[in-house]
Amino acid sequence: MSRLIMKIAVAGLALTIATTNASAAFLDSFFNDLFGPMSPQGRQVVRINGSHNVGDIIVSFGDRRLYYVESKTVAYSYPIAIPKAEAKWSGVSYVSQKRENPAWTPTADMRRENPKLPAYVPGGDPRNPLGTRALYLGDSLYRIHGTDAPWLIGQQVSHGCIRMYNEDAADLYRRAKVGAKVVVTWDRMRTM
Repeated sequence: MSRLIMKIAVAGLALTIATTNASAAFLDSFFNDLFGPMSPQGRQVVRINGSHNVGDIIVSFGDRRLYYVESKTVAYSYPIAIPKAEAKWSGVSYVSQKRENPAWTPTADMRRENPKLPAYVPGGDPRNPLGTRALYLGDSLYRIHGTDAPWLIGQQVSHGCIRMYNEDAADLYRRAKVGAKVVVTWDRMRTM
């Protein structure tokens, strides 16, 4: 009798696991179609349509990815964290400066939202939300930068900045030039 119960329990567990995996795959597909990729895939080389200039940076909040245009037909694609709904923005800017191990000072709004935030975090501190590299956008407070919370890449969490894995921010930092055009859009990038 106990062997029969054991076989039923094992069969039930296998059915539960198979159902859970199928449900997870369906939900991933459903939400990816609606909102773009919900979990980041790593850095990729993708083919593009050639309508951008070499050196341009395209930030697609719809894809939750940043594209660095390497040539008329090739771009590097990086997973990013995007702004929360109330911080949603788009437009055209440029890289006004680049900094290694930038210091971070939270805005007054950030401090009101979370009074426990430090007033200042020096560059190189492992708790620095800007990570190890930052590209400043025009004269705005927005930046493309690394992160101290890599598990948030792919999510909608920022106050307007574009967060990347530190290793991806370092790769982009090496490629991008001061003065580079930055297009920020909620449209999805057309890749081939």
